Amino acid sequence: MVPAHRGRAAEPVYRPVLTGRRGTLEALRHLDGATAALLAPVLDVSTMDHSLPDSLTRLPPGLLPAVDVSALPDGVGGELVRWGVPLVPVAGLAESDARLAAHGVAARAYAGRLVVRLRAGLDRSGPDATTAAVERIWRLARLVPEQCELLVDAGDVCCPADVRSAEPRVRRLVDWARRHAWQTVTVVAGGVPPTLSRLPTDEPVRLDRWDWLLWRRLADLGVGYGDYGVDCAVPGADAAGDRLPTVRYTTDGAWWVYRWSRRGGRGDERVADLCRTLVSAQHWPADGATFSWGDHEILRRSRGMAGAGSTTNWAAWSTSHHLARVLFDLGRSDGARPADDWRPGARPGGEDRAWSGGGWRGGPERGRPARPRRNGEAGRAG
Repeated sequence: MVPAHRGRAAEPVYRPVLTGRRGTLEALRHLDGATAALLAPVLDVSTMDHSLPDSLTRLPPGLLPAVDVSALPDGVGGELVRWGVPLVPVAGLAESDARLAAHGVAARAYAGRLVVRLRAGLDRSGPDATTAAVERIWRLARLVPEQCELLVDAGDVCCPADVRSAEPRVRRLVDWARRHAWQTVTVVAGGVPPTLSRLPTDEPVRLDRWDWLLWRRLADLGVGYGDYGVDCAVPGADAAGDRLPTVRYTTDGAWWVYRWSRRGGRGDERVADLCRTLVSAQHWPADGATFSWGDHEILRRSRGMAGAGSTTNWAAWSTSHHLARVLFDLGRSDGARPADDWRPGARPGGEDRAWSGGGWRGGPERGRPARPRRNGEAGRAG
């Protein structure tokens, strides 16, 4: 997979919010040690799967996930210290007193730190009220700001209007965050649309990565980068799915969505045809199968060396490539600044200004509507 940043000690630079499902965990299990050290994933757990704690024990050494159980009811399942595996608890502003105390116990027992997730679209109560809310977290968890990472979650960002709406809110929250000595500050957003099942089949469709554009527009803030991987930020979006062979393939500024239905009679033949089309596309990486474990699996299917797999496998291949691609983009000299460059109380300037001069490339003109692209050509606006 993509190696660690040249000239840097291995340390987290990318904090994706990922589902706690099997496909995500499979992709994480296949990370090599150098790459795992650059990731600090946040796992969203919406239903209690009793096999999840055991799955976390099989992650690579050096990969310490944060776990968000805010969607679970209070009780034993949400007491992360009982899971018995190293992790970082994630706390929201609306957590109960009991859960915050339990998160504090887990934080002190494992990594000695906590992630505070501030949802920009929901937690909109003003700076003083927000300060009171995070002070409540620190008090009940018995932690100090220096032991906490702030995750500013912009949520669903799927069009130019979303970007324009989210940017000022995120800027206000980051400005508020400078009042406190957070360990790190990361902005996360999700750009995958909620209804991929409505896209055309049997041809690759290009979708713009508006979450990536949002973060590039926030470059002067010097915050870390996070996204929702290849999933939608809207809870439960497209949950039923259509079970068609689907690969979501990340490039600079875009996803290429491959949904295959008619070509070939059997599932093996359809997946092989999908993978052959992807491997022959211009956005297939120069490193080919060595770019990520997911790319290796896609190449194997294109050569008929393995079966069709399942929705879990397709999600795992897509996630594996996405993680590698984001780290590749973050590691480029003109790419993004790593999260460890956050300095509480600092204002951008000096070398920060020089770094932020590069603009986002490969996307539509600012203010123009997004249009899916088929085979590299602009499609009609729907």
